[in-house]
Amino acid sequence: MARRKRGSDRRLRAPLQSPGRPGIAVREDRRRFWLAIAAGRSSEDAAVDVGVSRPVGPRWFRGAGGMPPTHLAPSAAAPSGRYLSFAEREEIALLKAQGHGVREIARRISRAGSTVSRELRRNAATRSGGLEYRATTAQWHADRAGQRPKPAKRATNDALRRYVEDRLAGRIAHPDGRPIREPRTTWKKRRHGPRQMRRWAWAWAWAWAWRPEQISARLKLDFPEDAAMRISHEAIYQSLFVQDRGAPRRELTACLRTGRALRVPRARVRGRGKSFVSPEVMISARPAEVEDRAVPGHWEGDLILGLRRSAIGTLVERTTRFTILLHLPPDEEKFAERERTATGVRGAVMGHGAEAVRDAIAAAITTLPARLRRSLTWDQGAEMSQHVDLRINHGLPICFCDPNSPWQRGTNENTNGLLRQYFPKGTDLTMHGPDELDAVAAALNGRPRKTLRWRTPAEALDELLAKTQNDCVATTG
Repeated sequence: MARRKRGSDRRLRAPLQSPGRPGIAVREDRRRFWLAIAAGRSSEDAAVDVGVSRPVGPRWFRGAGGMPPTHLAPSAAAPSGRYLSFAEREEIALLKAQGHGVREIARRISRAGSTVSRELRRNAATRSGGLEYRATTAQWHADRAGQRPKPAKRATNDALRRYVEDRLAGRIAHPDGRPIREPRTTWKKRRHGPRQMRRWAWAWAWAWAWRPEQISARLKLDFPEDAAMRISHEAIYQSLFVQDRGAPRRELTACLRTGRALRVPRARVRGRGKSFVSPEVMISARPAEVEDRAVPGHWEGDLILGLRRSAIGTLVERTTRFTILLHLPPDEEKFAERERTATGVRGAVMGHGAEAVRDAIAAAITTLPARLRRSLTWDQGAEMSQHVDLRINHGLPICFCDPNSPWQRGTNENTNGLLRQYFPKGTDLTMHGPDELDAVAAALNGRPRKTLRWRTPAEALDELLAKTQNDCVATTG
């Protein structure tokens, strides 16, 4: 008996492009996979849990950008009972192979005869071109037909796409506008390793390299009357992480602070005292006015460490989040002999000793008015062993955090995370001169902050200084 032909073949219709091959797992399997990911399982282990091979898990995870599709998310509703399930399709395939008719199959699975007839007509197809009904292939056809992709805003609005992309990437410049050459990088379509150079973000008259939440909030200020220029920060993240969400420049993920090209589930990521630290200088003795950030002039500081003991000092004002970067060049004279290698080639030498850090802080802090240098909070690092000189000679009291308690300087820790976009871990920080540090600090002080009601730290500091000056003039008058 001759094999039946498709309707399209009988009508001499051109063959359609192949949609690929049926997946190796059904919807229920993929849903269980993402539930395991949300519980903290690795991609390989989650794949084994649902019954597929280990390499399939990372493939699913990378293909979705590290986030489950909407219909497979743990919060998504279960499929409606009006649609055939995979179990019902298996029953249909078994009864049809036994030679039962459409009405008998419909009676046994408690469905209408038209439902079974339509199922056999629409979803009965194999790669060989025949019309044999197979449950896995039928489920694959049904899932593809049920997709209703919604065009992403960035894909349909060119002006919005350009605005978002321009502020995700840019270039750091000197105060006079001369651009600074950023490190040469190659986007490898995956997360940048911790010991690689990262792309710098750009800055012209104002600071770019904003994070998605800053871009989303700033749109309302820049385009108050244009309702089309609106996008949520989650939509921006999804357009970067998921290829089919209108993201023609997926490499912009390298401009994110973390540099990761995939979402990482939260479930995956779960001291000693010093002789120069006494109870009188511990954070518990810090004035109570520091906590509520109402009084300006209280700073937090730390070091950003790089390759071969290179470092950059950071100072952040708690009220305005204004940032100052301290240049700590290598101490060539003192450590040259000690740092000489077996081959006679001298590497970068430590420039963040106690004397160097003390002098750098003093040089930076003395440029500020006296009312803006009330205290400095630091961790219990040896680089602050000469803190007494700062208190006596420059009137800057020093407070030290408890051991292993970085959250007690949360403002500084957050700022150091922002700075890691420009100074990645595992890189030689001696390559950055004072001008480059000033340019990066200016870019950071020009970024709008949510905690400042989307003002920039520079604007907040200028407003604070102007208010203080007016108060002083009024008091004198």
